[in-house]
Amino acid sequence: MYIMTNKSGTLYVGVTNNLLKRVHQHRTRLVDGFTKKYRITRLLYLETFGDAYSAIAREKTLKGWTRKKKLDLIREENPNLQDLAEDWYAQ
Repeated sequence: MYIMTNKSGTLYVGVTNNLLKRVHQHRTRLVDGFTKKYRITRLLYLETFGDAYSAIAREKTLKGWTRKKKLDLIREENPNLQDLAEDWYAQ
C-alpha cells in the first residue's frame, strides 16, 4: 500500500504487489486514469503486508481518511515529504 503525490500536493492512495513497477507506471503515465490526469509522480509513503487482503483493507481505510490525517501519517515516517523513489530509476 502506498501514497503518492504531485507538484500540487494531490494525494493518491494505491495498492500493488510490485511497487517498483507501479511507481514507474505512474511516473511515465503509462496507465490512463486519475494518476495520469493529475501527474502523480512522487512516492511519499509505503506499507508492506503479507497478503493482498490486508493491503487492500488498509488502502480502503486510508481512502476514507481526511487529507490532514493522511498527511499526519506520512509525516510520521517522512517529515520532509521527500520522494522515497527519487533514486530508484536511472535518469
